[in-house]
Amino acid sequence: MAAAAANLFSYTSSSSALQCPRSGRTSLLSTSSFWKSGIIAPAAGCSIRCFSTSSSNGRPKGRETEDLAVKEVEQILEEKRRSDLAARIASGEFTVQKSGFVSMLGTGLSKIGPAGKLLGELLVKLADIVEDGERMAIPQAKGSFKAVGGQAFFIPLYELYLTYGGIFRLTFGPKSFLIVSDPGIAKHILKDNCKAYSKGILAEILDFVMGKGLIPADGEIWRVRRRAIVPALHKKYVAAMINLFGRASFRLCEKLDRASSDGEDVEMESLFSRLTLDIIGKAVFNYDFDSLSLDNGIVEAVYIVLREAEQRSTSPIPTWEIPIWKDLSPRQQKVTKALKLINDTLDDLIAICKRMVDEEKLQFHEEYMNEKDPSILHFLLASGDDVSSKQLRDDLMTMLIAGHETSAAVLTWTFYLLSKEPKVVAKLQEEVDSVLGDRFPTIEDMTKLKYTTRVINESLRLYPQPPVLIRRSIEADQLGKYPIKRGEDIFISVWNIHRSPVHWVDAESFNPERWPIDGPNPNEVNQNFSYLPFGGGPRKCVGDMFATFETVVATAMLVRRFNFEMAPGAPSVEMTTGATIHTTEGLKMTVTRRFRPPVIPSLEKKVIKINGDQPLDSCLEGDHKDEMISA
Repeated sequence: MAAAAANLFSYTSSSSALQCPRSGRTSLLSTSSFWKSGIIAPAAGCSIRCFSTSSSNGRPKGRETEDLAVKEVEQILEEKRRSDLAARIASGEFTVQKSGFVSMLGTGLSKIGPAGKLLGELLVKLADIVEDGERMAIPQAKGSFKAVGGQAFFIPLYELYLTYGGIFRLTFGPKSFLIVSDPGIAKHILKDNCKAYSKGILAEILDFVMGKGLIPADGEIWRVRRRAIVPALHKKYVAAMINLFGRASFRLCEKLDRASSDGEDVEMESLFSRLTLDIIGKAVFNYDFDSLSLDNGIVEAVYIVLREAEQRSTSPIPTWEIPIWKDLSPRQQKVTKALKLINDTLDDLIAICKRMVDEEKLQFHEEYMNEKDPSILHFLLASGDDVSSKQLRDDLMTMLIAGHETSAAVLTWTFYLLSKEPKVVAKLQEEVDSVLGDRFPTIEDMTKLKYTTRVINESLRLYPQPPVLIRRSIEADQLGKYPIKRGEDIFISVWNIHRSPVHWVDAESFNPERWPIDGPNPNEVNQNFSYLPFGGGPRKCVGDMFATFETVVATAMLVRRFNFEMAPGAPSVEMTTGATIHTTEGLKMTVTRRFRPPVIPSLEKKVIKINGDQPLDSCLEGDHKDEMISA
């Protein structure tokens, strides 16, 4: 449902990588992914220092000078970090060496004379062939647990990409992973030969909560469920959802209005999470979580399950698979109880919806929608979707988690970026004021909020959700000029592709106008797979339009009414990961009401001609009469 939701959790962090403390970048890769392959890695995170910037309205000039100085210092530090890591890579520190035993034996043989030297060289060449020439043909780098230093994974992957190219093998001890940062190879895996690849480890991590839902499912189950779900997202449904987005965003505005009146700073990340939870609950199964107003049992249960999914995707050891531990662990007992509550609630909602469908007189058609309950669940049941309750629950849970977490992350990082760019905010507010005024957005406004859409497009380029897509080859294939075998674990680095200097001008700058405002919306097709905000190919996120409109509406309604800046004394914005890219301590902001410039009355003098033979009132018409009376 949301940005790249079809690969949810595939990118989660706490991973092994090369040390590269680069400010302003995130990095994620599932440690559980490494565990499943026999690798254990420590927790990870990456810091971003976020300096306060105020809005375009009433911004002190001194602050602009201060921000400029800060940016200059950050740029110097960034260049030094790059230089240090580049030097380490150039020194060969991360380059895979030949087998130690073979090298030692070859060296020993070379010391016993010409015949021994020749025999040693032949032995080394033979070892290369035996060890699998295909693997050795791909450029290789090695990972060092000692060098991780608490770093998230895809930050140093970017530096390695600049050194080793669009595809290389990253080796951790006996295990290795193919890192793909080339749009052409990504297109081959995701679209051209997608049948040769599965989700791999992803399905194993998500099984406890999503089962055979649309995201983790492979093969025939995925094809059947996609054919059932995609028609539910028709134009009439999306139009109804615009209204839902607006009403939910308005409730958030009311909450922020109270905080602004009280002079309280607000933690926006958690509020965005609650906003998107409320939206997805109504959109998918017509349930009102009302999490912006209260915390109840079902809301807490959802967050328990979400946190468990995050912990499993970043845990080095899957203790939840130990039979005895599942019964003894307080955490697992809590998760089991939460899952039961959610499943019971979903079962009740399914039963209620079935009764409603049985009683209604509407005939099912292509754009069928019940006005009282326009949810996807209602559409699926009305369509006669012949599926078990378990499969239906898996689908609903998948859409709940995917549509909630990723949209919240997109909004969080969008407002983080906007807090640093007052000129972008000013232009954004100008468009929103012009298009919306004081009314709620409609489906027709989505084509008019062009700059707002570009802000979301650019936010997803700089902070893709997810930054890494996981696949596994299920048959031998050719990636570029390199043959690969069955069973290769592959990580497509969307982060690298989106920030590549080869494909983007000034790649690390936040510039919504890098795409023509009046041009088509950027996607994987018209950007030739150099832009993958929702994945690509048959397994592209089915809710890309839903997610885009949701974040556009929320952004427009918030910036129309408020100015946002980082709160004084707020903790630095550091990135950590779970289901999506989170902040470690939230996004604490100062929110103030916008005050639009007053309308300056015209000073133009009006000359009124009076007929002396008529009463004064009869000589005045319309506005002139009112002006005279008010005078």
